[in-house]
Amino acid sequence: MAVRPASAGGEGPAALAAAPFLQLVAVVKQFGETVAVDGVSLEVHRGDIFALLGPSGCGKSTLLRMLGGFEAPSSGQILLEGRDIVHLPPNERPVNMMFQSYALFPHLSVWDNVAFGLRRERLAADEIADRVDKMLAMVQLQAYAKRKPHQLSGGQQQRVALARSLVKRPKLLLLDEPLGALDKKLRERTQLEVVELIHQVGVTCVMVTHDQEEAMTMASRIGIMSSKGQILQVGRPGDIYETPNCSYVADFIGSVNLFKGRVTADEPDHVIVDTPECRHYISHGISGTPDMAVLVAVRPEKIGIQQAAPTAADYDNPVELGFNCARGSIHDLAYLGSQTVYHVALACGSLVKVSRANEARHDAMHLAVGDAVHVWWWGSDLVVLTH
Repeated sequence: MAVRPASAGGEGPAALAAAPFLQLVAVVKQFGETVAVDGVSLEVHRGDIFALLGPSGCGKSTLLRMLGGFEAPSSGQILLEGRDIVHLPPNERPVNMMFQSYALFPHLSVWDNVAFGLRRERLAADEIADRVDKMLAMVQLQAYAKRKPHQLSGGQQQRVALARSLVKRPKLLLLDEPLGALDKKLRERTQLEVVELIHQVGVTCVMVTHDQEEAMTMASRIGIMSSKGQILQVGRPGDIYETPNCSYVADFIGSVNLFKGRVTADEPDHVIVDTPECRHYISHGISGTPDMAVLVAVRPEKIGIQQAAPTAADYDNPVELGFNCARGSIHDLAYLGSQTVYHVALACGSLVKVSRANEARHDAMHLAVGDAVHVWWWGSDLVVLTH
């Protein structure tokens, strides 16, 4: 999508209000012959916590560094409130970046770490003291103001780094793997605290992570990046999980079963896809062509598993009886406390992953490795992917 930057004469108030807060337009970054970021275009709205999610080496940190001014794009535009900031150095951008390592000054106290950026701006001492004290109160670190970073826990250091980034009141906050240095339990506890703090301050945020759970928990919108430095899909966490637009996104977010097959019927209200596993009845049309090769995706938690064959009463739509069902045997299982994950070997040789919530303390089904079972799913839970 082509985007025109604000003209030299400026735009009217209505146009500026309607424009996205941050726009990347066909941004490319090359290092020699290597393309790290390939034609990325996206929009971030004011107040968003926008997560760039992708595997290591996909270019997401490079993209973040370009937003911060630490790397220059090879081509493309970066528009902040309609203004192209590509040629602005980091210190002239209303942007602040919190690095994964936190980069705290070990010889300075917590208070002085938070005050550092304000002192460089030569603000009045009273204003610095007021802003630092308020920010330390917001991150609940007033009692630790005189401590040095090495005297703090990992979670406390993370809050100091966040306070230092927010105290300058940036228009855009950049977070590079913000919780990557924390252990799992502390990371889970800190995720919602960081989100609440960002919302309290009212800053727009772009964060980079390779942790799916972190992105799904913290972000209002997510951009999925491929290993080739391209944005494949942008959307709310639930939309990306439930309606991925390609097999890469479906497989990258969460866990998924993908069945290769061909379309045998495509009507406005349903499509039938034949795969080696079974015949699939999907409760919507795809406007495809007969015999078109497709993938059918279904999440493990949306699959039923039982020893008896499902009946019409088990399905969302009775017409699905005879579809969306396969027989097999339990090849492996893992008890994970809140859920049990079954790997079911089908007659065609495929393995189907089924996730079942442990809602009761004692499982009445008592399924074990080697048991013959039926696996089945609703047509409304299936997604058809063309690539």
